[in-house]
Amino acid sequence: MVKPILENCICELLHSSLPNYCIRIADLGCSSGPNTFSAVLSIIENIDKACHTMNYEPLPIIQVFLNDLFGNDFNTVFKALPNFYEKLEIENGRKYGSCLIAAMPGSFYGRLFPKNSMHFLHSSYSLHWLSQVPDGLVSASGIPMNKGSIYIEKSSPPIVHQPYLQQFTQDFTMFLKMRYEELVPHGHLLLTIVGKNEEIDGPHVLNLLGMVLNDMVVEGHLEEEKLDNFNIPQYTPSIDEIRSIIQKEGSFKLLHLETFKLQLDASFPEDHDHAENDARAAYVATYIRAVFEPILASHFGNTIMGDLFQRFAKKIAKLLQMGKGIVNNLVISLAKECEN
Repeated sequence: MVKPILENCICELLHSSLPNYCIRIADLGCSSGPNTFSAVLSIIENIDKACHTMNYEPLPIIQVFLNDLFGNDFNTVFKALPNFYEKLEIENGRKYGSCLIAAMPGSFYGRLFPKNSMHFLHSSYSLHWLSQVPDGLVSASGIPMNKGSIYIEKSSPPIVHQPYLQQFTQDFTMFLKMRYEELVPHGHLLLTIVGKNEEIDGPHVLNLLGMVLNDMVVEGHLEEEKLDNFNIPQYTPSIDEIRSIIQKEGSFKLLHLETFKLQLDASFPEDHDHAENDARAAYVATYIRAVFEPILASHFGNTIMGDLFQRFAKKIAKLLQMGKGIVNNLVISLAKECEN
């Protein structure tokens, strides 16, 4: 779904502002897993394809910045670079030195790059993470407003939803302002983010985790107070909320905004298409655990993590069996408006 939009982004970028020598790109929220270089490789392939179509020779050098928070394991990323460079030469014909990769640690809710220095900025499945747990989830007297839940439930009162939306609006607005400063005129942004499951029949992944934690409270494995005082710093916006924030901030031309749906197990290996439902559920639980275990363990402790995600896998299995394991996604393409 995102591939044709990426291709259009790169073509529009190169037609409107063809760099003379070096194209500077960044992947914001790159993480340090096996797929760290996937987005970068796709971007480079599309740049080379567009340059060949335009008869642009020689190919420009590409400078890549990998961004994530200071705690990201960049050493693991760097150790994988030789294999990436080798793959780039074999599959794309790019010699060593034609693509230069560096890390840029820091929060993307602040400045990362010099003014007017970047051509293309990409972020995939990172912007739904908030800069902090929203204020206003605890009353003046110290009572949790989202008692028994770790995220927004359909039954949650507006007093819970509003702080999340306000925090996301504040964060995403700041993100856009920072990127506007950093991009060259006509520079492009391509963002993919988990969206609100408004029309999808089935619980959010975080609500499933909340159900498991509630089960563990009932069974005496977890203190109720510990659950009541925990809220995930994440927000999945609707397409209208995203559009409204972009328009209100006003720095970017909105080129493309749409939703697409994916199964939770969509990335399950293709050679295992007929695998048992439990195997698919275990696969989903494993990658969800990789994402959420650090923040859950820091609050609830490491000792319950194994049990928690075993229970979670069983709930995922039931969800997949009912055909309800669907996630709504948003893809957003933006171009920097030129200054008058």
